[in-house]
Amino acid sequence: MVKSIDKKSEAWPDHLGWRLSKANRAWQTAFVRAMRAAGHDWMTDARATLLGHVASRGTAQSVLIERMGISKQAVQQLIDGLEGEDIVRRLPDPRDRRARIVAHTPKGRSALRDADRIKIELEERYRKLLGQEGLAALKSALAALALSTNDDIRGDREG
Repeated sequence: MVKSIDKKSEAWPDHLGWRLSKANRAWQTAFVRAMRAAGHDWMTDARATLLGHVASRGTAQSVLIERMGISKQAVQQLIDGLEGEDIVRRLPDPRDRRARIVAHTPKGRSALRDADRIKIELEERYRKLLGQEGLAALKSALAALALSTNDDIRGDREG
């Protein structure tokens, strides 16, 4: 006898990681949708993630690869696409002739100004949803989590 595929199996645990992931996905979806509405049709989730790692003065391509945690080829494809849209450009790294720095073009900097405005608008929506104190508590909790290490979370600290 074949088991029914529609049968519900054991429920997934409702843990913090799942809630953080869902909240991040909701933020990212709203952000990309608003960027596209603002005229940045080239914006995707992956491109938004990459652009979030490019510093205002540029970032070494090798650093982007490390920060994103995806393959070198995938990062290069994202950069190629953004370069084709005139959002970023590759510049020679003055410290290493073989390396490249990824920097924003004027069009890319313009998109960043829209991105900052949109992020402020999204935060205002969260403020209305959570209240001023709730948003402050959320921001404080997220900052503490971002500063913690895996060892701190597991309780493996010395001392």
